Order: sequence, then C-alpha cells, then structure tokens
Amino acid sequence: MPAIAGYGVSLIFFFYGLRLSPAKLKAGLGNWKLHLVVQLSTFLLFPLIVLAVRPLFMSGGNELTWLSIYFLAALPSTVSSSVVMVSIANGNMPAAIFNASISSLMGVFLTPLLMSLVTATSGGGDMDLGAIMGKLCLQVLLPVVLGLLLNGRFGAFAEKHKTTLRQMDQAVILMIVYTAFCESFENGVFNGFKALDIVLIGLGMVLLFFVAFGLITLLCNLLRFNREDRITAVFCGSKKSLIHGTVMSKVLFAHTPDVIGIMLLPLMLYHALQIIFASAIAQRMGRKALAAQG
Repeated sequence: MPAIAGYGVSLIFFFYGLRLSPAKLKAGLGNWKLHLVVQLSTFLLFPLIVLAVRPLFMSGGNELTWLSIYFLAALPSTVSSSVVMVSIANGNMPAAIFNASISSLMGVFLTPLLMSLVTATSGGGDMDLGAIMGKLCLQVLLPVVLGLLLNGRFGAFAEKHKTTLRQMDQAVILMIVYTAFCESFENGVFNGFKALDIVLIGLGMVLLFFVAFGLITLLCNLLRFNREDRITAVFCGSKKSLIHGTVMSKVLFAHTPDVIGIMLLPLMLYHALQIIFASAIAQRMGRKALAAQG
C-alpha cells in the first residue's frame, strides 16, 4: 500500500501540473506586493505565530503536539480551495492562481527547511535535508514540471476530467491518512489522547485561522490594497494544503512512521475548519460585492 500511495502522489502532482496553464501564471506576475504578502504569510507569519505559543506546550509531554501544529504552519497554501474562495468573494483571480501555484512549488523546499530548524529540539530527530528535498523533488516537483510541459497538448483533457481527477486525489489522500493513523494507533501514539484533547486542538486551529486572517487583513489595510487584492491575500495566505501535508509527512517523518498520524491530526482539523469558515466569509464578501455593483 505505501508503494501505491507513492505512485498515487506523483500522479496527483502530474495532473496538477497538467491543469496549470502557463498563460494564467504569467497573468499574475506583476503584482509583487500582493505576492510578497501571501508568501510571507504562508511561510513566515504562520510559523512565527506557532513559535510564539511554544512555551505553552513545553510541559506535560505536549512537545509532539506542538511539533504537529508547527508542521501545519510550515506547509504551503492550498490551490483549488484558495482559488474557489477568491472566486466566490470576487477577488483577484489571476493573482490567486499564481500565488497558490507558486506556494505549492516553494513548499517543496521551504517546508523541509522550516521543519529542520525545530526538529532537533522537538523530539523529531535530525533531518537529512538534502535527501528529503531530493525525494520531494522526484515525487512532487518533477511530476508538476512534466505536467506543466504537457499542458499545451493535454491540458484541455485534464480540465475536462477535473472532477474524476479530484476524486482520485481524495482517494490517494484517504489511503495515506488511513495507513498513517493505523500505524499510529498500532504503536500507541494516541494512548494519552482524550476526546477533550481533540476538541482543544480543534479550538486552537480555529484560533490560529482567525489570528492569521486578522493579521493578514491588517497588513493589507496598511499597504492600502484594493478590495480584490485584499481578498486574494487573506484567502491564499490563510489556507494550508492537506495534499502537501500528507505527502510531506511521509517523507519528513519516514524515520518515525508511527508519529505520522499525530502529525496529520491538527492539519486535518484545520483543513475542515478553514473550508467552513473561509466559505462563509467568502460568501459574505461576494454578496457585498454584488450589492455594491447593484
């Protein structure tokens, strides 16, 4: 099953590259201030927020829980759901496509780098950064580049069958998550967890989302972004990718596979909650935009 999941992951990113139009990427290149805000929010703001609360997890054997939240913070933004939310709220679509796509590619290098800064002091062990990045390049970056190169020939086919491809994505992710949690339960990783612990982690993920969302909004206001760019910044900068998280957990924690389940727990909660809250906010913004136009 691990081998099937590995090939499935490569296929996910190949088809992602196949649907990634170079023309759409070029359309979003010019707005460098917006791009900077989104990428700094994704790869700097989130880790700093989680680092700030680290002292709260230093006692009671909660260091592994903190590391799993930091892993979430180090991940790139989502692609599809970020773009969908920006579309619902009537934001800057070309910039959303550009930032979500670039974030995914940057995450191949930045997520392992960010994790290597804390794992030596968090019970995660030292990481062979070169080997990890090499594996991610083969499993993630290379399939994306191949898909991007074939976009002109097969991009329309991939776009036509995007629903089927999305179902395949979800099946592979489910397989990875299922095996990860099975290994974690088998090795007793969740023995110390109670239902209240899960609820508290979920509440923490809600707080993390709204703190990040609020800080990004504040920064956009200080930089005097227009409405469309502000929408793109807050939705692309506050999202985290479950796909990248499942893939990178298998690579980053390959030496301790029994902890992958706990590493994915905050991410799974955040992923579900970000969709719920972000969609409600996006719909409200969209209704305001329609009312203003009317």
